[in-house]
Amino acid sequence: MPATTPMTRPDLARRIAGASAMPMIMGILNVTPDSFSDGGRFDDVSRALDHAREMAADGCDLLDLGGESTRPGATPVSAEEEAARVLPVLRALVAALDVPVSVDTSKASVARAALEAGAAIINDIWGLQGDPDMAAVVAAGNAWVVVMHNRHDIDPACDIVADMRRFFDRTLEIADRAGIARDRIILDPGIGFGKTPTQNLRCIARLDDLSDYGLPILLGVSRKSFIGHVLGRDVGARLCGTLAAGLAGVGRGASILRVHDVAAHVDAVRMTAAIAESAS
Repeated sequence: MPATTPMTRPDLARRIAGASAMPMIMGILNVTPDSFSDGGRFDDVSRALDHAREMAADGCDLLDLGGESTRPGATPVSAEEEAARVLPVLRALVAALDVPVSVDTSKASVARAALEAGAAIINDIWGLQGDPDMAAVVAAGNAWVVVMHNRHDIDPACDIVADMRRFFDRTLEIADRAGIARDRIILDPGIGFGKTPTQNLRCIARLDDLSDYGLPILLGVSRKSFIGHVLGRDVGARLCGTLAAGLAGVGRGASILRVHDVAAHVDAVRMTAAIAESAS
């Protein structure tokens, strides 16, 4: 692995540490044929790079690159196919843009290759509890890691906040054993994963219950089905609901918003910050 990659840049650490004052915006870049919102739109290097440049110009702080759809009912892909989708785009992004790149994968072999290619963050939808080699890969790469709460099934009777805390407690134990520095970990409540619409809303409403971990919180609500459940809007008409849910999360401690619509979210968080600053 290269001695100096974006993952070791001190500016990334400073920006994440300071994100409570001005939340960071992570732009979503799916190079998949079947993602729920933008599948097939950016699944070659040229289109993906053009879209990444657009998001960077709109003000995103991070890019999240994914090569396997995680929507309900999506067809799983092999590690080889996922890497073949992700790595050419990742190399192009690292070469062309000064924006740290997160790779959204739950496979340790893909994560290892991504870190070697210059990824700064691994975004694991199973919070180090899926692939048993993932924690060691993250530790060896001295990488940042987003650990997302997930469930294999939906249980409407579950106390979802308590379940989330049990999950994160186990994840942090795994991270400690592997030697992942605590200040490299970002929590994600996993909105839309193994939860009812009501449980998704409750996770946002109770996001500040995670504050005692002392870790940054990433919130990914962009265009998700729980917004459609509340508002009766199709996926292409959920921007207002997405903004409302994201800003509600920011008010409860979220410091990174993972979004499709970068420009709108940059404006929203800047306006929110300006109002907060005017009170002092």
